[in-house]
Amino acid sequence: MNEAEALRMTLSDVAALAQVQRPVVSMWRKRSTGSAQPFPGPVAFEGGRELFDADQVAAWLATTGRGHNPEAVSDAAAFARVPGAATGSAQGTILGALTALLTLKAMTGHELGTLSTAELLDLADECDPDDSFLYSELAANGASLPSTASFADRLVDSAYNAPAAFEQLLTARFRTGLREQSDTALTDSAVGLVAAAAVELAANLGGNAVFADATRGGSDLLIGVAHAAGESAAASFLATDYDGGAGRLARRRLRVHGVDGGQIRVDPGGEFAVPGAAVHVAQYPPPGDPGMDASQILSAVEHMVLQMDDQQRAVVIAPARVLCDLPLDPEAAGLRSGLLRIGRVRAIVRLPQGLLRSKPREAQALWVLGPSFAEVPIAERWTMVADLSTEDLTEDVKQDLVSDIVASIGNGATVRAHSFRFARLVQTRLLLASRKFLVTAPSHGSTHITDGAEATLRVEELVRLLESSESRGSVAVNVLPTEPNAKAQSASVQELMAAGTLKYIKGNRVKDADLNPQEGTRVLGPAELLDPHIAPARHIGLLDLAANYPASRLTQPGDVIFCTSPRPAAMVETQGGSAVVFPARVLRIDAGDPGGLVPEVVVADINRLPAADKSWRQWRLRSVPDAQRKKLAESLAQLQHEQQQARERLGQLEELATLITDGVAGGSLTLTHPSPNAAPIKGTK
Repeated sequence: MNEAEALRMTLSDVAALAQVQRPVVSMWRKRSTGSAQPFPGPVAFEGGRELFDADQVAAWLATTGRGHNPEAVSDAAAFARVPGAATGSAQGTILGALTALLTLKAMTGHELGTLSTAELLDLADECDPDDSFLYSELAANGASLPSTASFADRLVDSAYNAPAAFEQLLTARFRTGLREQSDTALTDSAVGLVAAAAVELAANLGGNAVFADATRGGSDLLIGVAHAAGESAAASFLATDYDGGAGRLARRRLRVHGVDGGQIRVDPGGEFAVPGAAVHVAQYPPPGDPGMDASQILSAVEHMVLQMDDQQRAVVIAPARVLCDLPLDPEAAGLRSGLLRIGRVRAIVRLPQGLLRSKPREAQALWVLGPSFAEVPIAERWTMVADLSTEDLTEDVKQDLVSDIVASIGNGATVRAHSFRFARLVQTRLLLASRKFLVTAPSHGSTHITDGAEATLRVEELVRLLESSESRGSVAVNVLPTEPNAKAQSASVQELMAAGTLKYIKGNRVKDADLNPQEGTRVLGPAELLDPHIAPARHIGLLDLAANYPASRLTQPGDVIFCTSPRPAAMVETQGGSAVVFPARVLRIDAGDPGGLVPEVVVADINRLPAADKSWRQWRLRSVPDAQRKKLAESLAQLQHEQQQARERLGQLEELATLITDGVAGGSLTLTHPSPNAAPIKGTK
């Protein structure tokens, strides 16, 4: 093998090949120095990083038995740097040439490493006479094409076939920094969800399925659909005619997998047409246009919707901030409202964070498009909405969600006959009229008792039990059931902040070294929120706080202190004048316009949230009628006083039990019978 064909690896690549953590490789290298089998030395440098010969490293792993990959020798090419990459060649050009060679190999079955540059280009011209997907990529590789072809052969040998080698290269895009492909890459879970929904929607259309992706360079979803549909399914796949690098890569990817494909002609303005029954899949922003803003994304969806008829369906995945969240700029908001009015948006699903590899904290959302039911009056049309932002996309969750999605496409009778797990139906006119999120999380309240009379009886029973017990206080709570049709009112934190009812205050970033257990103002953080009765006290001097943290702010009575990690937790600040340390934060209710909020109710709503619900701006908080706010606050204050007394009594009983146990067992105390005149111990005869 000549120098141009030699394979190079960094130490991170070695760790990936050996299936170990990166520090393990450094340990191997250090400990093997001076031994009979030392770790291979570097053969080149790239940007200050050492590069090692991949074949030497693989042989060393095989000889020493290091690592967890028994096929290291065969797999070396899959984890090595592409020939030419270490000498400054553009990664995008190399990826283009390699994927083109793998596609050529899949189409012809030839060993490519034995062919000259001219022979390779002739073969490419035969397979791609119109230069629509691979010829230009090979021509751009120039004189290094034969060595790249030899590497392609080794990749196929390592991966066992060309399609698998192609997918390995796309997986490596995250290691090699290919921004065009890596910035828009979805996780396998997200691709699987969209693919499963598309396949089920196509099954209900009948006939041979047609799947179309008119985005610039989108191929992940089409390949996901092809895998979900299976080889036995008769299906056609249409990709855009976009001639940029991402578009050509998408067409190569379909070819290498042997997918029966065609092209969609997209006008410069974004208009296109797909005749007949079809299911569209689309991810925005796509690889060929990763910088699309909200208006551009919604305009692209509009082009799709305008060419659809009742025989077509679509599954669109895009950032939740575009498809279902607020606020939007006026232009984008107008586009989204216009799309909802058309009536083809049958389902809106907010998905959890972590589905976009490059931006794990950006939540995604689905729009499912279908028939508009023109015969249904506009005022009676419906849209299915579901919030899965706190759900893990496990197989059962995906299956049930897909079932809900398919049902949402049906008519009124189909919808009424389906038992929805995640979704609820909302009249489209209410979505248009609302200034709220299109999708809101379900309320996570306490155990729900729908019968007010039943709740009243239970309250009265508890009051009797507490008053009959030998406690030192009494509980005076009187309730009556409300009207049967009365509904609890709630709003998201984001909505309440926008209305001015709530104010958000960041926590203070304070060093642990500045805190002490006794002197100064009280400090509140996650520890105090998670274990308010157990966490050790923390304080900071007011002078130190003002001098070292001049931007710091203190709490006021009635503030709600909350955190999101490791789980949502909150408490009411009753004293005021405390310092809240980040990552804890403050929600302050406007005293002049509380909007029905009661601090204790806010805390109860937060503390009952699932542990995975970190999206605090979307938390739903219940409001209390103005006539009930003062009465509720007084009753809760009385109950909290009784709870504090009970805790103090419990602490005294625990201390007494400890003293007696240790004293008698240790020989320092002797238990005697009570005096005949002493009052009997409660609970004894």
